[in-house]
Amino acid sequence: MRGYALQRLAVGAVQLALLAVLVFALTSLLPGDAADVRNNEDATPERVAALREQLGLDRPALERFTDWAQGLLTGDLGTSLVSGGPVLDVLADSAGPTLVLAAVTLVVVVPLAVLLGIASGLREGGRLDRAVTSVTLALNAVPDFLLALLLVAGLSLRLGWLPATWVGVGAADLLVEPALLVMPVTVVAARMVCLLSRQVRAGMVTVLKADYVVQARRLGVPRRTLLLRHVLPNAAVPGVQELARVGDNLVGGVLVVEAVFAIPGVATALVRAVEARDVPTVQGLALVVAVAALLFSLVADLVCHRLVPRTEVLR
Repeated sequence: MRGYALQRLAVGAVQLALLAVLVFALTSLLPGDAADVRNNEDATPERVAALREQLGLDRPALERFTDWAQGLLTGDLGTSLVSGGPVLDVLADSAGPTLVLAAVTLVVVVPLAVLLGIASGLREGGRLDRAVTSVTLALNAVPDFLLALLLVAGLSLRLGWLPATWVGVGAADLLVEPALLVMPVTVVAARMVCLLSRQVRAGMVTVLKADYVVQARRLGVPRRTLLLRHVLPNAAVPGVQELARVGDNLVGGVLVVEAVFAIPGVATALVRAVEARDVPTVQGLALVVAVAALLFSLVADLVCHRLVPRTEVLR
């Protein structure tokens, strides 16, 4: 188990290094830079050049990337070209709503997907199974942004049941107005529930037909014991594997709904940084998002590695 974890960490470190290079290269290709954005059209070339020198943008790209990469080793994400403060401050100001949204989504997704998958698997081909299958397939075909717009149009603009945006709301206000989370969580959770429940159902159907389960039934093993000790642990493996893959859907879905519902989270800060050509902030926030996705995938892989029975071949 420890060896597998170290191996996954090593692979993740290589992926982060490649991502850091890619993000820096892509942001460097954006038209203009922070000096151009911060000056108006009437600014003289001398003024733009002076500001570019002040911000350190006149240095070679490789030198700027090397300094940023060295700072990462000490936990320094760099300095914002807009505020002049650490990128960590930008992350601290914007991470609250994103973390709340992601955490609530996971709390909703995991038990709901497991329950739907178990119920469908135990009644394969029944009315409940067909209903769950139809709904999950339909929801899975709807893009996140379209589902968000439909919910806003129906539940907010037409019926007036829920607030349409988070304008003027911070993470602390969620304790006072939890209704703000209903539509964003629904949008992010919809696709994840569809994917996870289908995998749990498939695992249930496969395990229930396994020889050892059939034999246990013949021997009179109580249904509760059979399900809890033998069926569910093995049926959960496909779901955990899928959970490792949908970690990207969680991160991407959160970023999408932040844009649709005007949530002042990491996605909003990232968009503003791109508009201002604040390259260090874009790099730092993108790297943090990537680390979160990789850690989520790592934890799911480790759980799956623990659940899957393995045997060693004697030679």
